[in-house]
Amino acid sequence: MAREMRRQRQALSREGCEAVLRRGTSGVLAVAGEDGYPYAVPLSYVFDGERIYFHCAPVGQKLDAIAREERVSFCVIDQDRVVPQEYTTYFRSAIAFGRARVLREEGEKRAALERLAAKYSPQQPEGRRREIERLFDQVCAVELRIERLSGKEAIELVEGR
Repeated sequence: MAREMRRQRQALSREGCEAVLRRGTSGVLAVAGEDGYPYAVPLSYVFDGERIYFHCAPVGQKLDAIAREERVSFCVIDQDRVVPQEYTTYFRSAIAFGRARVLREEGEKRAALERLAAKYSPQQPEGRRREIERLFDQVCAVELRIERLSGKEAIELVEGR
């Protein structure tokens, strides 16, 4: 069950959360790590409106954690401007909660890698295709199916300061 945000006035709408995910270029994936310790790792990603995709090596701590527990969260910080004279920061961020799975079917994996490559190299379609082909068997693609989104921004941003 999701906890209700304490400062509701600062909560982002679903559309606001999605905008943060669209604008972001990196985020932090949090998984249930080994020995009860959380494991959070920064990574590049792409958001398609319903899912988040990322790629990684075919083995490692992140994949081991997802194999043990598919429930994960993913946080993107959209703004973090320190305002020293006000002793605060003007922030905006969103967190996606959902279930992660490794894409094993070739078509799904290829589509995810193409989305990622298009986000980070939009002007180089041929180069993207060559790079995907070159590394296809050496890379893993993961999908995070979003079940819930939460976001918050500084009260100063809510008030338009």
